[in-house]
Amino acid sequence: MTRPYALHHSIGYQLTLTSRINERRFEKRLAAIGLSRLKWCILLAVAQEGLKNPSDIADFVGIDRTATSRALRQMEASGLVTRQNGKGDRRMTVVMPTEQGLAQLTEATEQARRNARYFATKLSEREQDELRNILGKLMEGETRDVSGL
Repeated sequence: MTRPYALHHSIGYQLTLTSRINERRFEKRLAAIGLSRLKWCILLAVAQEGLKNPSDIADFVGIDRTATSRALRQMEASGLVTRQNGKGDRRMTVVMPTEQGLAQLTEATEQARRNARYFATKLSEREQDELRNILGKLMEGETRDVSGL
């Protein structure tokens, strides 16, 4: 007979559980200000990274072009971004944040910082550095494509 699998002791289970708890806690805070994690990431791409092309935004966020277009449509309808045809090439779309989008991004980013601090305070500075190092080792040789998350 094979040895039973110790699910609750496995690294994969612990990583997944911790990640989901972190995500749900943050997503609850985002929902309170009218954003989803995807919309926050898109606002970061547009307002902080200066990305204006939907394909570049999709690459930055790690989602496909169709999901990006759908999210941008919703965000435009909600007044978070504007989309316009490019000046030289009318087939190109230029995405810009609105004042409302920038205001919500500011609040969402503060919520992200609070969420990060909440978990960081559970570890010493040394433990935080060790955790980053260990997570970096686990990611070595892995793709960073997180499409579908």
